[in-house]
Amino acid sequence: MTRLLVVLAAAAALLAAAAAHEHHGEAPTCSSGGGRVLAEFRPGEVTVDGHSDDWDSVEASEFALLPALDPDEDKAYSGGKVAVKAVHDGVNVFFMLQVDGAYSYSKGESSKCPSVALMFQVGDNATYYNMGGCKDMRGSCTSKSCRGHEVDIMHFEIGSAIPGRLYGGNHIDNAVGNGGDRFGHLVDVYAWNPHCRYLDGVGPKENNSNAQNDWHGAWWHSSLTVHSGFVDDDNPYGKQDEKGTYYFEFSRPLRTMDQFQQDAQFTIGQSSNMTVAFWYPTDGKEWRDSEHYSASCNWLILDVQPSSEAAYYSPAPNRSWDAATAFALLLSVVAICLSIFVGYLVSKNRSTAQFTPLEQNQFAEERH
Repeated sequence: MTRLLVVLAAAAALLAAAAAHEHHGEAPTCSSGGGRVLAEFRPGEVTVDGHSDDWDSVEASEFALLPALDPDEDKAYSGGKVAVKAVHDGVNVFFMLQVDGAYSYSKGESSKCPSVALMFQVGDNATYYNMGGCKDMRGSCTSKSCRGHEVDIMHFEIGSAIPGRLYGGNHIDNAVGNGGDRFGHLVDVYAWNPHCRYLDGVGPKENNSNAQNDWHGAWWHSSLTVHSGFVDDDNPYGKQDEKGTYYFEFSRPLRTMDQFQQDAQFTIGQSSNMTVAFWYPTDGKEWRDSEHYSASCNWLILDVQPSSEAAYYSPAPNRSWDAATAFALLLSVVAICLSIFVGYLVSKNRSTAQFTPLEQNQFAEERH
């Protein structure tokens, strides 16, 4: 019963926020649609802690943040563009989002704090607009009727998250079998459209699974000065309205164990469709669910690059084999030299010894 209540509570919270991505009518057009994000192979370079220092050498792709429902460049986010960086280490993919904005934090009130989301295409027919684009309404969506319209979403609302601390997948929520995060609301979600949006592992009866939250992430603001680590009692952690930059850092395995079309699967050397969403309490006002900005008004291309050294790679020589071969060759040479020397000595002794015929020896014995 406790497990069921946890799932129902998470689902209710998710439905309340479903309109955050809700679009209506025909897809809008904009002149800055599309773009590309490069994820290079750079193992061991970044740590998911919200800090950007270890990302300095990674090239950023910048995109204007336009209102999702009305992508008019005149209505773009006043703080400027979002810088998107990505790398991978062959096992996990990492993202860093950087957005300028005055510091705003109110514990427990997510709509008074910035929020971000990443969305990825899963189904072949999934559209950027209308979050997958399945035409079914709430209550009628199923994995069969909306097959091919799946999108994968990571949504991070920082109102309950301490800056610099790690949130997302955890043993408690993963044990329940869904993509929730009761500690920091960094959730793993799938959707077919804005009305049919669920935590991984939650949804229509025929689509239930024992899922988990595969994401981890942290946030930071450049105005924060304590680097030894905040705790909950330190909130609001910084000075309200202090100018600076927000950093949102995330990681996830390239491949997950999903078997229900709820997670995007990334492959080295191939591209995937993605997009970025951002909410901000402009002038201290709470943002509404539909008042989010999007990077472009169409899919961005995420390129997961192979190692630049792969084309030039050659296996290292087997040094133990080389040593054994050299030693065996040396022994062979020594053996040959010894054989020649022994043969020489034998031939020399034969040439100096006096030869006495057998008949002569026998005649001498008879005379005696």
